[in-house]
Amino acid sequence: MAQTDPRSLKAQLKKGELANFYYLYGTDIAAVEELTSAIIKRAVGDNAEFALTKLEGGSLNVSDFRDMTEMMPMMSEYNCILVNDYNCDTQREEVTKTLLSVLKEIPSATVVIFNVTGFDVKAGKKKFDAKNKNKKLADLAAKIGIACEALPKTAHDMVKDICARVSVRGGLISAPAAQLLAERCLCDTIMIANEIDKLCAYAGSSEITVDTIELLVAKQSDVTIFNLSDAVAAFNRKAAFDALNELFARNENPNSILKSISDSFVDMYRAAAAKKCGRTINDVMRDFDYKWEFKVKNAFRNTSRMSMKRIRECMAILRDTAVKLNSTPIDKRVLIEEAITEMLMLKN
Repeated sequence: MAQTDPRSLKAQLKKGELANFYYLYGTDIAAVEELTSAIIKRAVGDNAEFALTKLEGGSLNVSDFRDMTEMMPMMSEYNCILVNDYNCDTQREEVTKTLLSVLKEIPSATVVIFNVTGFDVKAGKKKFDAKNKNKKLADLAAKIGIACEALPKTAHDMVKDICARVSVRGGLISAPAAQLLAERCLCDTIMIANEIDKLCAYAGSSEITVDTIELLVAKQSDVTIFNLSDAVAAFNRKAAFDALNELFARNENPNSILKSISDSFVDMYRAAAAKKCGRTINDVMRDFDYKWEFKVKNAFRNTSRMSMKRIRECMAILRDTAVKLNSTPIDKRVLIEEAITEMLMLKN
């Protein structure tokens, strides 16, 4: 049918339009999850307990999946199947080929959703390249169903959405304050949602102003660290040093910067090990007692760009830098810049 964007897809769902096959992906994970929930709601209403089947893409059995697509709906108009994080690049080619043939024959009473929240289907690139096998799924969805890519919004784009979220909670926020909130959170939708909870609780029925944001919402060094880790994973030198310069511009403690970068790579190592063992984001959150889901999702996404060997080598560089940071008179910023440079020069 079409390749579309989140706004257009939401409009289609509001009109009652529903396709039999959806492929949802993109770097805005929260938007992917929101769209997934909206499609499920449209397909099965409040009967998800009976009419929705959830499957893990890493352990998908295509034969069982075929049988599930042919099941009749239970207490709902549609039989709905959600497959999370199926990665064509990690599956045998004959398995994906069989899967594609099954997807071409989805019964009219079945809605199949493939969504990606644990890795970057484009491997850090703006477009699918010729070697990317996930392009087959996206192309098939665009041909017979709906393929939707959720890209991060700008701070200006998010103003209307933030105002609406605050309004639903009975609050009021000015447009300048909404834009400042988006900028402070670097347009991370999950973090913005958490900050809205805090701001609404603080302001009550009063308006959330720029002064309120300045008082309660700190600039997010953690998110900048994630951007830095993302840039290293994607071999993006400019983005890496832009993030590093931003951290130093805020007069962040060099030891804290290095610790945060190291923590981010520990997250990636855990995610890489988990994926190798067939474990999920929820497993990692439970096993290591993570409080913030977006940290684990970010780590899972970056593992699609970095080999386990390269992650280990980066951690070794960070370890050696930590020793130098506390034992040599060399400028600490120079030491961290050298470490980032070394990590960017590693082969994947």
